[in-house]
Formats: sequence, C-alpha cells, structure tokens
Amino acid sequence: MGLDTRRSVDTPDSSPSLFGLNTAVLSPRPTSQTAEFRRDAEHLSHIILEMQRCFILRLCKELAPGNVSFPQFFLLAALDQKEVLTMSAIAQKMGHTTAAASGLVARLENLNYVVRTSAREDRRKVLVCITDKGSTLVRRIREEMVGNLMKIMAHLSPDEQKAWLQIYTKIYDYCQSK
Repeated sequence: MGLDTRRSVDTPDSSPSLFGLNTAVLSPRPTSQTAEFRRDAEHLSHIILEMQRCFILRLCKELAPGNVSFPQFFLLAALDQKEVLTMSAIAQKMGHTTAAASGLVARLENLNYVVRTSAREDRRKVLVCITDKGSTLVRRIREEMVGNLMKIMAHLSPDEQKAWLQIYTKIYDYCQSK
C-alpha cells in the first residue's frame, strides 16, 4: 500500500500532528501516486477544517445561552456517559492538571450542571457527577447534532451512509489506540 505504519521513536520530526497522529514515517511512493496521495490529503484537510468550523460555530451558538465552554461541554458529555468521575480521572480525561480540572468543575457546579461530593471511604477523594440539568443540556446538544447529521446523510445513498460510518469508525478506533 505504500504507507508505513510503524511507530517511530521521538525525534524532532515525529511530533504529533493536529489529530495526534504520528505521521513522521512515510514510505516513498512513485511520484505520480505521491502527488495524488498528497492532493487527496490536502483536499481532505480542507474539508475537515471547514466541517469543524461549521460544527464549532453551531455548537458555540447552542452552548452560549448556558454559558458553557467547549471544555466544559466535553466534560459534561463524559460525565453523562459515566455515573461518577474522580477529580484525577477528570484531569486525565481533559489533559489538565488536577487544579485546572477543579476550576473547570467549579464553574460547572456554579451553573448547577454538576455536583461534587467526597468519597465515603476517603474524604480526600472528590467525586463529580452530572445533574439532571447537565444531562438535559448534553441530550439537547446531542439531539441537535444527530438531527444535523441526519440532514447530511439524507444527501447520501444508503451504501454511502454505511461507508461513511465504517470509515469514521475505523478512523475513530485508530485515534483511540494512540
């Protein structure tokens, strides 16, 4: 296939890309294939950036009335999937320090989207869970996203819809493994 998927060691050339993927080790391809491969990647890059812009603008409009930022929403969505998360689990999931995660949780707590409690077995351990108000916000935003995706999918044939899902699932699985 021409693409070498071996992981490279950390070198200046192997820094993570925008998507967190290591793209440092690519096998050479014949020139015409390389040019076409690059053109396709550039075209996909443009499409992805434009789609992200559209989705982020729409998400901004949806989140603005509730005074919720993107990181806060992503945390609410994670909490909506789990019953309870510890502060250290939140910090790890969000890629923050525990102090930064605590600030994030405090803002959500002030908006009544989450509640904090101490664990019974260890009062130093802080547990965070989403409130009904927080779950309602997450469900509303997700329903909006599903509706928008259904509008987009209506422009595709059933085979294209399945292919899109298969491709995105494969990309998602790859990104989760990194």
